[in-house]
Amino acid sequence: MPDASAPAPLRLGHTELVWGQRTYVMGVINVTPDSFSGDGVVDPTAAAWRAREMVDAGVDLIDIGAESTRPDAEPVSAESEWRRLGPALLAVRRVVDVPISVDTSKPEIARQAFAAGADALNDVMGLRGDPELAGVLAESGKPAFLMHNQRGRVFGGDVIRDVRDGLTASIALAERAGVPRARIVVDPGFGFGWGPVQNLELVRRLGELRALGRPILIGTSRKSTIGYVLDRPERERQWGTAATIALAIAGGADIVRVHDVREMREVARMSDAIVRGWLPDDDGGTGGGARDA
Repeated sequence: MPDASAPAPLRLGHTELVWGQRTYVMGVINVTPDSFSGDGVVDPTAAAWRAREMVDAGVDLIDIGAESTRPDAEPVSAESEWRRLGPALLAVRRVVDVPISVDTSKPEIARQAFAAGADALNDVMGLRGDPELAGVLAESGKPAFLMHNQRGRVFGGDVIRDVRDGLTASIALAERAGVPRARIVVDPGFGFGWGPVQNLELVRRLGELRALGRPILIGTSRKSTIGYVLDRPERERQWGTAATIALAIAGGADIVRVHDVREMREVARMSDAIVRGWLPDDDGGTGGGARDA
């Protein structure tokens, strides 16, 4: 049974996410030539193939982005971003039924992506970048993953307080534009403007963000903090990623954003079995929590 204290279920496309039963796995597809994780693809056919691979591995959602968010990345124009994103999104949408979010902070890209079949917005600026994006989101009726981005902001001395204040501001922007709070998932922004010490504290204290009353998404996969701790390059950070995911789930994460879907899905299921009492026969053998709507 769903956790009575959890937020109300969220509809994404034809799927309903029921919070509190299990952790959902979001797979990352970067259609960029300069992805920090070394997994970028620029060919729409390759993106579709990767999406099918993720579905076969048990992914719950797929996130597609066409502009690198690594700290030293060169910004791209809306025209360049859509040239990368549009064909890939259409190709992926044709071959998978799972919900798709589009990773962008540009209103014109979000509008085109929704028209092309994207089910949700994933904004690493938490609507605090372009002031028009909140209105586009409201008009679409789509849900959003809103992240706190610490880059360019002054550290206030307490990681969770800064994240909580930033996410509170993002939620307020959404609501003022007409986006219901019930359609918002929050992301604390692991790796976005924080050093290793603050990133590790963020995971350690993740449960404190439950006070916002919204589901929590976290993306630790292959990030530099893991490389700093373990002295491993991007493609050898699976074990470190696994540790962060298990502990984030113990701290209350509802969605984990990952590159290695098959392996991290197993980490999530084992963590759910311990933390949430999830069992393989829940919900007809799928683990419970997602159902066709």
